[in-house]
Amino acid sequence: MKLAFLYAGQGTQHVGMGADLYEKYPAFRGAFDAAGLDFDLKKLCFEGPEDQLNQTQYTQPCMVAFAAGVTAVLNEQGVRPAVAAGLSLGEYSALHAAGVFDARTAVELVAFRGKAMAQAVQNRPCGMAAVLRLDRTALQECCTAASFLGVAEIANYNCPGQIVVGGDAAAVDRVCELAKGAGAARCVPLKVSGPFHTSLMAPAGDALREKFQTVAFGPMAFPVLFNCTGAALQAGETIPALLERQVQSSVYLEDSIRAMAEAGVDTIVEIGPGKALSAFVKKTAKGIRTIPVETAEELAAAVAALKGAEQ
Repeated sequence: MKLAFLYAGQGTQHVGMGADLYEKYPAFRGAFDAAGLDFDLKKLCFEGPEDQLNQTQYTQPCMVAFAAGVTAVLNEQGVRPAVAAGLSLGEYSALHAAGVFDARTAVELVAFRGKAMAQAVQNRPCGMAAVLRLDRTALQECCTAASFLGVAEIANYNCPGQIVVGGDAAAVDRVCELAKGAGAARCVPLKVSGPFHTSLMAPAGDALREKFQTVAFGPMAFPVLFNCTGAALQAGETIPALLERQVQSSVYLEDSIRAMAEAGVDTIVEIGPGKALSAFVKKTAKGIRTIPVETAEELAAAVAALKGAEQ
């Protein structure tokens, strides 16, 4: 068995996430409680309110704290991956798992990132939409054709048949019209608070570049596949530069999954909440087994199945 960890991004959060894990696992509690934030993370995750949890500046640290807690339990039980990746903010969880920074730093970084992303497009009408069953080239042509109305860019290559576009609201609406005319099965508007992974997030990238100058980045214990390249760190690349680029450019999740398959990964643990990434894996690399972990029961089952996995 060759194991990978794949960390969920924003959008799957819900009130109550992690409550059973917090009660059962001391290692989860230790990682979850590590960060010093200006709000009660535990109360927000376990009790809500939901509308606050869904605001990106709160969602991001909650999701990464959850991921750090699950990772701590898996590590304590001897379950470690050969490679890791994460969707959007999940990349910070993957880097934490690889030892680049500790749980406190990861949570505090994404708290900063979330605030910077929220501020980048204040009072600007924006949107994102998932486009189903249209290939990359055709969708890029739709984005180019709609750009006279504003920014219209591909934000996420999730899996075959699902690509996300983002940008100015009018331009995204026009992309959806053109995409349907070009043969897309559907365009689904996404309930998000900003046009993530588009050039409209450039102010957030600038803020992160300054922030990273105050952060110590440790060596990776195993490779992390980066969102903006779909590959491991290459010569001449740095983690801070890739994270700065990540917030304002396309996420190549499908490419990362394919790279895992080519490297011999046959089992992926999706560290949630949610099971969206497992669905993307099944559509991209059918031979890879997925094990979603969101609840205490699922975590116990994963540990039982995975002890001794290749690292």
